[in-house]
Amino acid sequence: MYDIIIIGTGAGGSTMAYKLADSGKRILILERGDYVPVEKENWDSVEVFQRNRYTTTDVWLDKYGRTFRPGMHYNVGGNTKFYGAALFRLREDDFKEIQHYGGTSPAWPIQYEDLKDYYLEAEKLFHVHGKRGADPTEPFDSEPYPNPPLPHEPRIQEIFDELTNYGLHPFELPVGVNFKPHTTANAPYTLDRFDGFPDASERKGDAHLCALSKALEYPNVELTTNTKVIALNTDNSGKKIVEVVIEQEGATKTLTADLVVLSAGAINSAAILLQSKNEKFPNGLANTSDQVGRNYMFHQNTALIALYTEPNPTKFGKTFGINDFYHAARGYEFPLGHIQMLGKSDENQIKADSPIPAPGFTFELMAKHAVDFWLTSEDLPDPENRVTVENGQIKINYTDNNQKGHEFLKTELIKALKASGKFESFLFKGYYFSKGMDIASPAHQNGTTRMGLDPKTSVVDTHCKAHDLENLYIVDGGFFVSSGAVNPALTIIAMALRVGEHLKNHVLK
Repeated sequence: MYDIIIIGTGAGGSTMAYKLADSGKRILILERGDYVPVEKENWDSVEVFQRNRYTTTDVWLDKYGRTFRPGMHYNVGGNTKFYGAALFRLREDDFKEIQHYGGTSPAWPIQYEDLKDYYLEAEKLFHVHGKRGADPTEPFDSEPYPNPPLPHEPRIQEIFDELTNYGLHPFELPVGVNFKPHTTANAPYTLDRFDGFPDASERKGDAHLCALSKALEYPNVELTTNTKVIALNTDNSGKKIVEVVIEQEGATKTLTADLVVLSAGAINSAAILLQSKNEKFPNGLANTSDQVGRNYMFHQNTALIALYTEPNPTKFGKTFGINDFYHAARGYEFPLGHIQMLGKSDENQIKADSPIPAPGFTFELMAKHAVDFWLTSEDLPDPENRVTVENGQIKINYTDNNQKGHEFLKTELIKALKASGKFESFLFKGYYFSKGMDIASPAHQNGTTRMGLDPKTSVVDTHCKAHDLENLYIVDGGFFVSSGAVNPALTIIAMALRVGEHLKNHVLK
């Protein structure tokens, strides 16, 4: 018997464990995977991106019933072990209703001010480097970033200056990285194997190192790996979870706790709830609203390689972003989205994307000249974009939306880069993060257990408690009402800090 069971060790689960660790409560954290092994393959792009060494072997279904292997990482730290650690606050307007080319982004039941203090706490916890005020859309904060911005390498600085001269306002990207070595780190430090790779040097600001490891220093907190949650059982009244059913070493077992925190990620949390249906919840646990699994979002994303006329010897290029098109501006009636740099491509990544090299270039030469960008536009909530479970198998029914604004964003970036006269050609990476930017690449997953005031139209309340259950909190990307156009990780972390504080102050006895 535990006081609290936390399911999942990603941005939400690990941060919840960190925030609750000093409560004195007996806490068990369940992770379906294991620790990412520290090995030379951590930094091998063929192993990571082509052979999918670290992604799940699970097979999911698309809306047509076709199978695909998702780019999901089931391990301690979740997908944060592989993310690029770009840690943004949502803008103030992201919490309000916004009109887009593709439709309407709805208002949240909370506002930016409700998360402001927790954003700052999250930035400190995850070692965020940045320059406050450099991003013209960033919400104001009187406190600077916890750490100074990462410096631009010479070629990146040139591009930064060229885009500034063009009339844009590039800014120093907020990135989570810890330059003080962890005592357990046993690999050399390198930033060029950072974005999309597991970081064997343990400098990346991921959930395992920044939050979970601190929680596990407390004697009342324990972690169990290789433990898959398959269902949550309620009491006869249907008001309270009384059992967490797990698979461990081939056996099915049950665990009990007074309070359960579900943080398995927007997709898997929805799947667990849907698989936990019973007489009280025939459509899935916590699902009297019929909203569990609906409104799945993961952004409209594009990875763009621009070939610079001169070689780009940059080791770590992920140091600036552009938000001039984040809001309706510069002649556009509606928002377009966000642009940031990516980690530097190598020839194996480019070869995986392009069946033929660009004219006059080999793959090796392309890699030497490549400058990498990541473009993100808001994905609008649609109840028909949803996660379901068919015969125990996850199905993603998704149709993209808001593409017009995203196409405008790509056009504007290419136009700005061409204006310098320094770029030869452009190609789009379809293989980044293992699987491309379709449903097989759920890096920014959110929206499946949306937050709201009305139990008839939402799954959780403003502190992420399931409307239908007394002792279930769902703290991962699922609570998002809209997706914004920046990476969701910092918002998940900040919400976990907020919910954890609420539990300690108002719920735990």
